[in-house]
Parts: sequence; C-alpha cells; structure tokens
Amino acid sequence: MRKIAFVFPGQGAQYTGMGRDFYENFNRAKEVFAIARKVSGLSMEELIFKENENLHITKYTQIAMLTVELAILKVLEEKGINSSVNAGLSLGEYAALTASGGLSIHDALELIVKRGAIMQEAVPTGGAMMAIMGLDNNIIEDICEKTEGIVSIANYNCPGQTVISGEEEAVKNASVALQKAGAKRCIPLNVSGPFHSKMLEEAGKKLAVELEKVEIREIATPYISNVTADYVLDREEVKGLLEKQISSSVRWQQSVELMIVEGVDTFIEIGPKKTLSSFLKKIAPQLTSYHVETVEDLEKLVEIMKID
Repeated sequence: MRKIAFVFPGQGAQYTGMGRDFYENFNRAKEVFAIARKVSGLSMEELIFKENENLHITKYTQIAMLTVELAILKVLEEKGINSSVNAGLSLGEYAALTASGGLSIHDALELIVKRGAIMQEAVPTGGAMMAIMGLDNNIIEDICEKTEGIVSIANYNCPGQTVISGEEEAVKNASVALQKAGAKRCIPLNVSGPFHSKMLEEAGKKLAVELEKVEIREIATPYISNVTADYVLDREEVKGLLEKQISSSVRWQQSVELMIVEGVDTFIEIGPKKTLSSFLKKIAPQLTSYHVETVEDLEKLVEIMKID
C-alpha cells in the first residue's frame, strides 16, 4: 500500500492558462473558481486564462495559484485519490492545510486574497532575494549571520539550492562572501520583495489580525508547517505558524526528509509546473513522484493507481 503525500507549489510557478482543462472538464473545478470569484471580486477566468500582467503581481498571483491548486485537488479527491500527509511551499501551505481539513475552500481563498494584498502593500523598498547554488547550508547560515544588515535563508529547497533574502546591500555582500566560500552560482531572483525574511515581520502581524477572523478546523490528515518542518497536530498552533511563515525560512528540504522518515514513498505534486518534483529528485531520487497539472496527467495517474 502506497503512502502518498500531496505537495503544492508556491508563487513563481504561475502561467497564463494554468488549470484551464480542469475548469473546462470538471464541475468540481468550476465550483472552486466560482468561490474564488466571490471572495476576490475578480474574474478568475480573465486573470488566469487571458494574457495579462496582473497574474505576476503578488496580490493576484496568490489567489490565482491557490484557485488552480484547489481545483485540481478537488478533482483528484473526486477520483478517489487521497493523501496520508500534505505539505506546500509558502502559499502552497494554504492548499495543504485545506487538503488536510484545517480550512474550508472559502476561508482558504479569502485568507490568501488578504495575504497577497498584505504582502504586496507591506513589501519594503531595498529588499532582494538570491538563489545560492552548490554550497552547504551550514556555510550559508554562518555567512548570513556574519554579514552586516538583514540577510538570512528564505528557502531550503533541496541539496545544492538555497535562497537568501533581506536588505539588498546585505544580500549582495553575502553573495560575494558565498562565492568566495565556494558557491557555484549566486542568481538574483526577479521578485517584488524580500519574502521570508525579517523585513516581512510587519506583514505577518497584519495577517495575524485576519487569521483571528477565520475558523481553523480539526486537522483530519496530517500536514507539515514550513516554519518548523514538522507535523502540526494541534489546530491551535496553525494561526501562529501562518503568521510566522511570511518572515521565516521555508524548510522544504527538511519537510520532505521528515515525510520520507515517516514512510511516505509516493509524492504527488498538484499545480502548475514541476518545481517541487525537481526538488524531490535532488532530495530523494529513489522515491516515486507524479505531477498533476493537466487532465492528461490526471488520467495517467488514475490508471497507475488502479494498477497498484
């Protein structure tokens, strides 16, 4: 018997037309789009299916991504494919929490509208993010600590790929030191702010106010927090962790390693592109992983699960 983890990507994987065939073929997917339209006041069809610049602006990207991820998730569940554990990268954690029963679809989408707006408005000037390739995390952590100004690890993605975030000058100075320490490459990221750094703590406080208005339900299926890379067993912990998540490191590699230790042998990435699947191959190449982005992907997975 497989032990399956559903994993959900974060901001950056979006593209025009994502999720369209699910929308066109499944009423369950259309229902998710309708809820997103109601809570956001936006035409999700225009935002996601028609070429436009808004799709790449944080306050719109986040609702678009979560809508597509939840639409695909609900169709998967309708087909009888379910998980033993859920995890998501950054905004993908909201899809994971919903898949685990902790949030209703309505509340998850409403929250992500507010989160996207808060992050868009709270982004301070003078921030930057940079991908560091081919260097041990301990060295990166040490150099960030020794660098003057705000700079720290934003994402532990997989072996050999880590992202740092913070004040532009501090990120630049850290990258120089990291290259001297042996980093193969330091790649500036085209992002609108220094996400998952201390510079976003104020955004976390604003999100906490919105979180107080939402009911966190009993968690029916285990899910893993980005902040702790551990299972969240008590729903009372959820709001505090989601507040911290905006300004804390995303411990994705550690989250995957925990799932493997706990017996997960099959990962299913739900959503656009294959970002997490590529990380998984570097973290644990021996494990089975699938990606569901299109109806064709879904049909193949259904057939595989029938055989098993």
